[in-house]
Amino acid sequence: MIQTQLKLRLNVTQETLLNGWLFMLTGVWNWAIRKIENDAKGEVYYSKQTFQNLLAGHGQKIGIPSHTLQGMLLMAHTAWSRCFKKLGGKPRLKGIRNKLNSIPFPDPLRTIEGNRVKLPGIGSLRFHQQDIPSGKIKCARLVKRASGWYLCLFIDAERAPIVSTGDGAIGIDPGFIDLLTLSDGEKVTHPRELQRSLERLGQAQRGINRKLTARLHERIKNQRKDRNHKLSLRLVQENAVIVFSKDNTQGMARTFGKSVASSAHAQLRAMLAYKSPTGGTQYLEVDSRYSTRICSACGCLSGPTGLAGLSVRKWVCSGCGTPHDRDQNAAINTLMAGVGTTLEWETRHAA
Repeated sequence: MIQTQLKLRLNVTQETLLNGWLFMLTGVWNWAIRKIENDAKGEVYYSKQTFQNLLAGHGQKIGIPSHTLQGMLLMAHTAWSRCFKKLGGKPRLKGIRNKLNSIPFPDPLRTIEGNRVKLPGIGSLRFHQQDIPSGKIKCARLVKRASGWYLCLFIDAERAPIVSTGDGAIGIDPGFIDLLTLSDGEKVTHPRELQRSLERLGQAQRGINRKLTARLHERIKNQRKDRNHKLSLRLVQENAVIVFSKDNTQGMARTFGKSVASSAHAQLRAMLAYKSPTGGTQYLEVDSRYSTRICSACGCLSGPTGLAGLSVRKWVCSGCGTPHDRDQNAAINTLMAGVGTTLEWETRHAA
């Protein structure tokens, strides 16, 4: 399954219609969330099909395609199902501070011609010309962002293979000063997209310019995504095995705040996970516990500890006297934890 998005070119009538749909679907979402919560207190639970049938025939009354209405009910049902199974938090009601920004189209789309796509209840919409992967469009979703409306397509197709040019193994230690430190000594510089835009973002916020603030946040988000796409592609192309040190990002966010969000390591891990199979690369994630304290030469637990130890970037092992760069040592330990010692990896690779 491939997801791609098209930037739409709407006229005033179409944009007004979609904004009206968002207003109506916000009420549908809030009703569905309250309905499931209140009935669950009385131990009344719904299957997906039963819950979708509760508003059968209401789509025509509010001027929204019935399958779009059912798709919104399905989203609410799925959100509560994840909550009941302890896979997610409690679904939140939508409103001014937490706006609904998407419209589901769960049925397959068949009418894309040139730079136009036909959606039920709306008609023909223009989009900026771009290449679309060939395959059956299983479903779609309209998304409203600060820069305009987008159509997200979910296409049943195979991803294009990534041509791999390397056959080595690499360990990766994520960080905030340097974005990544690799076990071969390479350090990937942190582009710091958020910090570069802080001055302009602050001006927009002090001027209460909400539209400009939203556009700046979207721009920063796109810059991070573009950076991670390029970086993940290069890592998959250059290595046969990638071992990533997995940190507790949620816990770290409570201490380091913006630094965690600005690094977007979780997004990079997700990209590496789905790109690696298409390039024939093995991707592993290992626990980062003690990776910065263990000497990669002798295995002695002698590195600096605690929050105060974070400022110590270079240290010498008390067991064998080997000098270490903190991040590179962690990357080497990460690699060894993922594929064993370097000698074992070379032996298996040669065989």
